Amino acid sequence: MRPTLLALALTAALASAAHAQQADPAAPSGESSAAATPDQGTASSGKTTQLEAVQVSGVLDLARNGLSPSTGSSEYVFDRKSIQQLPLGDATPLNELLLQAPGVVQDSFGQLHVRGDHGNLQYRINGIIIPESISGFGQTLDTRTIDSVRLLTGALPAQYGYRTAGVVDITTKSGAQQGNGGSVGLLGGSFGTLNPSAQWYGSDGRLAWYFTANYLQSDIGIENPTPSRNAIHDRTHQTKAFGYLSYLLNDTTRLGFMFGITDNRFEIPNNPDQQPTFVYGNINDFDSATLNERQREKTRFGIASLQGKLGATDYQVALGQRYSSVDFTPDVIGDLMFNGVASDVGRGNRANTLQADLSSPLGENHTLRYGIYASQERALSSNDALVFPADADGNQTSTTPIGIVDDSRKIGHQYGAYVQDEWQLTDKLTANFGVRADKVSAFIKEGQVSPRFGLVYQATDSTTLHAGFARYFTPPPTELIAPADIALFQGTTNQLPGDVNTDVKSERSSYYDVGVQQQVGAHLTLGLDAYYREVKNLQDEGQFGAALVFSPFNYARGKVRGAEFTASYANGPWTAYFNLTSSRAMGKQIESGEYNFDADELAYIANHWVHLDHDQKLASSGGFTYAIDEATRIGADYIYGSGLRKDFANTASLPSYFQLDLSVTHGFDLPQIGRLDARLSLINAFDRVYQLRDGSGIGVGAPQFGPRRGVYLGLQKDF
Repeated sequence: MRPTLLALALTAALASAAHAQQADPAAPSGESSAAATPDQGTASSGKTTQLEAVQVSGVLDLARNGLSPSTGSSEYVFDRKSIQQLPLGDATPLNELLLQAPGVVQDSFGQLHVRGDHGNLQYRINGIIIPESISGFGQTLDTRTIDSVRLLTGALPAQYGYRTAGVVDITTKSGAQQGNGGSVGLLGGSFGTLNPSAQWYGSDGRLAWYFTANYLQSDIGIENPTPSRNAIHDRTHQTKAFGYLSYLLNDTTRLGFMFGITDNRFEIPNNPDQQPTFVYGNINDFDSATLNERQREKTRFGIASLQGKLGATDYQVALGQRYSSVDFTPDVIGDLMFNGVASDVGRGNRANTLQADLSSPLGENHTLRYGIYASQERALSSNDALVFPADADGNQTSTTPIGIVDDSRKIGHQYGAYVQDEWQLTDKLTANFGVRADKVSAFIKEGQVSPRFGLVYQATDSTTLHAGFARYFTPPPTELIAPADIALFQGTTNQLPGDVNTDVKSERSSYYDVGVQQQVGAHLTLGLDAYYREVKNLQDEGQFGAALVFSPFNYARGKVRGAEFTASYANGPWTAYFNLTSSRAMGKQIESGEYNFDADELAYIANHWVHLDHDQKLASSGGFTYAIDEATRIGADYIYGSGLRKDFANTASLPSYFQLDLSVTHGFDLPQIGRLDARLSLINAFDRVYQLRDGSGIGVGAPQFGPRRGVYLGLQKDF
C-alpha cells in the first residue's frame, strides 16, 4: 500500500471520532486559558487563527510526549542548541551525533554499539516506530530534521519492545512552531566534500508543514582500509529528503503525515598490493587498487497518524510503510581472482506497520498507558554468484567460472501489546510497572511475556535515584537474514567453512539498571549509572561477505555489564560535557549461522567465554563551547575508545584511539543579504591515524581506519 493511500485509509477509519470531538471538544491536558476554540469560519483575522493553531499544536505536542514516558530508564537528550554546538552543527550525521552520548561506541560503516549491543536500536519519530533499514537507519535520517532527540537506555518501560539496546526518540521540527520561513545552506571542504541543503517550513491556519532535503558528495564514503590520507575508489553520492505535514481537525485532533527518502551510492574502497589467490582464464595477475566494487542503498518510508484526545484519554494511531534495499555490484574478474567468488548481492525488505498508543489518568496518582503494535515484513534476498570448481581441499580445478543462483524470500509477522501503570506513590516516589506480550513469526515462531518495573525517587531537591528491571524479547532482524543454501557451493572455491545452518533465534534477556543524578550548585549536573544484562540466545552480527551487509547469528549465552559517568556544565557563555563508560560484553557457544565459522573457532567458542567483536573496555566523549559574543562561538569535542576486538575468537584488542574536533561559528550581518551564519570546522585536528578494524575477529570483513584531518566551511542563510 502506498504511503498516500495509508493517509486516506487512516483518515476515513477515524473521521467519525474526530467529528464527534469537534461537536463537543474537551480541553486537552495541560491547556492554558489562552488556548482558543476551533476555527468555525468566523470573522477572526488570519493572524488570530494562526496563533490559535500554534497554541493547539503545542498542546498536542505535549500530549504526544506524555504517551512516551521514560520512568526508571536512563535518558540523554540533545536539543537543537546542543546539536548546533557540535563541530559540524546540524550537518553532523545522526550516528556521529549519538557518539557524543554515554555508552555509545563507534564502529565501521557508521554502525553504533550501545551498552555492548550490536545495533538493536529502535528509532522513533514523533513517538512512532520506524522499522530499521537494511543499511542502518542512523544513516538514513538527516540531523537537520531534528528539534530534539532522546537516547533512552537501561530498563525501559513496557511500551518499548523489539529493539531495546537504545531508543532513539526524535522530535522533528514543525512548521507550527518554527513560523514561516526556511533556509539554504552549503558545507564544503576536504576530500571533495560538497553538501548543499535546504529547509522550508510554515503554517497556514490549521495546516503546518516542514520539508528538508540535502545532497552529499565526498571521497570518503566508507572508512579507508589503509592508513593513507586519501582512499582509493571511495566516492559517494547521497541524497536525503524528509517531510512532515499536519492538519488540525479541531482543538483536540491532529492528522499527520511524514515521509523520508534516502538514496546512497558508494564505491567500495580498495586495499592496494594484495596478491590474487585464483586464476581467471589466462589472467593470473590483478592490481587490487583498480577493483571496481559498488553498493547502492535505498530507503523510503511514509506514515499517516491521527493524534488526539477522547475524553480524558490521549491517543496516537499510526499506519506506516518502509521499504529498504541494498544492491552490491562486484568487480567480476577481480573478485573471482582475490576471493574465488563474485557475488551480485541484493536484499530488499518492505514493512507495513500499525501502532496505537493510549494514556488514561486513573484518579490523581495513576496514569495507565497501553497499546499495540503489528508489522508485516516481506524480505527478499538474491545472490547471483560466479565461482570456480574446486577439489575437496578447496583448490581451484578450473579457470572457467560457473554460475550459482541462491535466492530466498520470506514473509514475517510481529505482534505486540503492552499495559503499564505510572503510580505516584508520594510526592517524591514514582513507580512504573507493566508487562508486554510479543509474538514473532518468520523463519521460526517465538513469543514471550515480559514484565517491567521502574522506580524513581527524588531523595532531595538536587538528588534523583532510579532503578529498574526489564525482561526483554528481541526478535532477529528479518531485513538482515538471508538463508544460504550450503549445498549449492559444495565443491567450489566458495565452499562455506561448515555445513550447519541453524535458524537465528530471538534473544531473551534480563536487564538490571540503577543510577543517580546529582545537581551540584546551579550549573553542574553529575550522573552515575550501572547496568547488568544476562542473556540467552545473545544476538550478534558479522560481515561474512564482500557486500557491506551484516548477517545475524546467536551465542547460546551472553553477559553484559558496565557503568557510565556523565557530567554537564552550563554557566553564562560556557557549556561543557563529559562522558566515561566502562563496559564488558561476552558470549559463549555459537548456536546459529554456524556455517560462517571455521571449525577451530567454533570449538573454542563452545568452551570459552569470548569478547564480542564490538566489545570495548573504555569509551569517552566530551567537549565545550564558549560564546565570545552574541555572534561568535568556539567549541571542541572529542571521542576516545580503548579499541575494539581482533584476532582469533576476539582474543585481543586494537590500540586505543582519540579524535579531537574543533569549530568556530560567526554570524555576519551583510548589506543586501542580512544575516549569514558561517561555520569553520576542523575534524581530527591532530590528524591522528587510528584503526577501527584490522580485518580480523569474529564477523569482521575488512580493515577500516578513522577519518584523517579535514577542514570544512559551512554557510547558512535563513529567510
